[in-house]
Order: sequence, then C-alpha cells, then structure tokens
Amino acid sequence: MINSIPKALAIIFSTPVISACGTEQSANATNSSPVTATTAIEQATNPLLTVYKDPNCGCCKHWITHVQAHGYPTQTVHPQDIWAVKAQHKIGGNMQSCHSAVTPNGYVFEGHVPAKFMDQFLASPPPGAIGLTVPAMVVGSPGMEVGDKFNAYEIRLLMQDGSNKLYQSITAYKQQF
Repeated sequence: MINSIPKALAIIFSTPVISACGTEQSANATNSSPVTATTAIEQATNPLLTVYKDPNCGCCKHWITHVQAHGYPTQTVHPQDIWAVKAQHKIGGNMQSCHSAVTPNGYVFEGHVPAKFMDQFLASPPPGAIGLTVPAMVVGSPGMEVGDKFNAYEIRLLMQDGSNKLYQSITAYKQQF
C-alpha cells in the first residue's frame, strides 16, 4: 500500500515522524528547522543549509528564520574557529560576514543573502561560481532589519579563483523578496 503513495505525499507524511526523531549532528550542531506539512514539499527541493555561526549572534538566527520561511531546511553549527570555515570555503576577507551557509554540493551563501537570490543562483549556478555573499552586516538585509531603516547593498558572486563579481544591486527593501 505505501508503495502506491505518490512520492510528494510520502514526504509530507514521513517528514514529521523523521524530524521528531532527529538528534544533534555533533556536540556543536543543532537541527533548527521546524518541518511542517506545508514546507515538506519545498524542503524536498531546497538543499539543506549547514549554517556556521557564533552561538551568540542574534542576527544570524533571524537570517536562519528568513531562509526557513522560504523552504530551506537548516542545520546550525557553532565552530570553535569560524574564520577557518570561511578560509576552507574560499571566502575572502573583504567578502566575509557573520555567518556562512553551505549546501551539500559545496555552494556557499555568506552573510545576509536574501533567499530569493539563493533560489535564483541554485536554479542556474554561473560557471566557475562557488556562491553568493552580502559582505559585512547591512542594515535592512534579511535578518538585519532595524525598524524601517534600509541601506542599499550589493550581492556579490564568489568565484572559484577567489575573485568576485556583482550579482545584484539591492536598492530598495522590497527588492529582496
């Protein structure tokens, strides 16, 4: 009988049971992705993001909530040396931010990258690209909301050779969604 259930429905019905049994990945990892029937299908198409961050960073938690709301399952890791993680993933010093999210394929989303542009990137990764970054911590970017304040910013494309290119200029708050 179970073999006759379409795959999407099987995911919906099995995900809450699986997630209820989830355990920490390591002493420094937590699964912070609440799974519901409405997001199970989206999460089946979006990759798991392993988010490396400082345990005390509140804006990182807000960004995680943003990407989860857009269907990305997450796993949070609090490494002893976040800078080593950034170096391992070839994120140059001037392209770094407070957290690094990595897909199982090795694509990197550094800092407060809007989920909308992560979707766009993953749908068609540019040749030679390793990910996207929003360098620093820009007020008004997802997770960095401060009232109605907004600062324009750039999303940069990270390349395998260590260079970066403009991916998108964000000039208005609503452009992020």
